[in-house]
Amino acid sequence: MGQTGTPAFRFGTPTTNNPNNMRIRNQRQSGFTLIELMIVVAIIAIVTAVALPKMMSARLSANENAAVANLRTIAAAQQSFQSSCSVDTDADGGGEFGFFGELAGSDAMRAWGGVGTAPDLSGGLLNPPFLATTFGNIATSVVERQGYMFKIYLPAAEASGTVAGIAEAAGGGATTGAGAPDSANCEIYWCAYAWPKQAGKTGNRCFFINQDQDIIQTDGKVTAARYEGTSLTPAFSAAYESADMGAHVGLAIMGKSAVDTNLWTAVGN
Repeated sequence: MGQTGTPAFRFGTPTTNNPNNMRIRNQRQSGFTLIELMIVVAIIAIVTAVALPKMMSARLSANENAAVANLRTIAAAQQSFQSSCSVDTDADGGGEFGFFGELAGSDAMRAWGGVGTAPDLSGGLLNPPFLATTFGNIATSVVERQGYMFKIYLPAAEASGTVAGIAEAAGGGATTGAGAPDSANCEIYWCAYAWPKQAGKTGNRCFFINQDQDIIQTDGKVTAARYEGTSLTPAFSAAYESADMGAHVGLAIMGKSAVDTNLWTAVGN
């Protein structure tokens, strides 16, 4: 006999149109499982292991290319500085090469002190400068830019047939008196080095340039002298055949032995 009215309700059996039940089911299905998380972490580790060395290599290459470009900028500034006769400490009409502080207009330039008087620093500041003012930020005779350290050497007077190099003053610019660069030789010679702030991290190779404007480089191997930061800086004669900046000796390229025992080779344009 049929019955009418409210249909029977079966306890324990959820209805498909119950919104609370659908919410519970969706909550149970959201999120990652432990295995899925482990797979994601493994993928990230693999990608990092592959990409990180390439990123480091690209960074080193970029820093080294920037160092070479900066050395060419320094060489152009030296040429302009000398041609302008901004410094002429012997008043013979021949311009002399300068240090970073002089080229960047951040330190007083050397000047002729008068007949029978040693050069002094009364030349004032170069305006406009031939180098960016950031090159005038001297610390312990060196300038830091883009992961590389830079140092300029100017020549001393010839002694016993050799010409030594004089570094910039610790605070920038030139010194006077006995430690001052030689007036005549400064019209002919200068050199500069660029080396990594952190060897193997910001760069590998050391670079050199002088008045000839040809850039040479080390191979960056640890088997020879390796320069780093402000503690391991190249001596002025590092890339030369002997401890002499003069014209009668050459640079240590084309198979010649360098003072610092490194193998120096030419950098291509």
